[in-house]
Amino acid sequence: MRKVLHAALDMQNVPKGNYAIDPSHAQVIFTITHMGLSSFYGRLGKVTGTLAFDVAAPEQSTLDVQIDMTTIDTHVPKLDGELTDGMFNSAKFPTATFKATKIEKTGDHTGTVTGDLTIKDVTKPVTLNVTFNGGRDSPIPFQPYRIGFDATGTIKRSDFGLTNTVWSGFVSDDVTLAIEAELERQK
Repeated sequence: MRKVLHAALDMQNVPKGNYAIDPSHAQVIFTITHMGLSSFYGRLGKVTGTLAFDVAAPEQSTLDVQIDMTTIDTHVPKLDGELTDGMFNSAKFPTATFKATKIEKTGDHTGTVTGDLTIKDVTKPVTLNVTFNGGRDSPIPFQPYRIGFDATGTIKRSDFGLTNTVWSGFVSDDVTLAIEAELERQK
């Protein structure tokens, strides 16, 4: 379905401007391997941030994102508590951040976004592979123009000091991220 959307997308009509992430239509899904046997998924549901975007010059865009680390949902309530209270110490570090440092266009609707990811006061560079899903006016009257993106990437838990748990040896160091976001044009 998205390939059809991309083929029909008129890039000329996407307005340049400032956009805000719509927290109702944004999420970060993380995946780790459990005991080398299966993939285990979790979700960080409250994502906010801003994007200054120009489809004609995406490499000049700026992106700042905040992720609420108190909203972890793994479908295992005990694990959610261990992650928010222990692993991420969300009482002291309630927010992770991502600030883009370099944006490169790699195709008609694809690119990479490199930026500084900060988790628990540890900042490391991360590169995400991004797909621009297009933009459109909202079908709801008086709602702002919207654009959408998907992104994927991999980080290492050890890079951010996220290894000091009893179960740490049972899960992969690599964490795969899948990010979905819709953004609303700001006036």
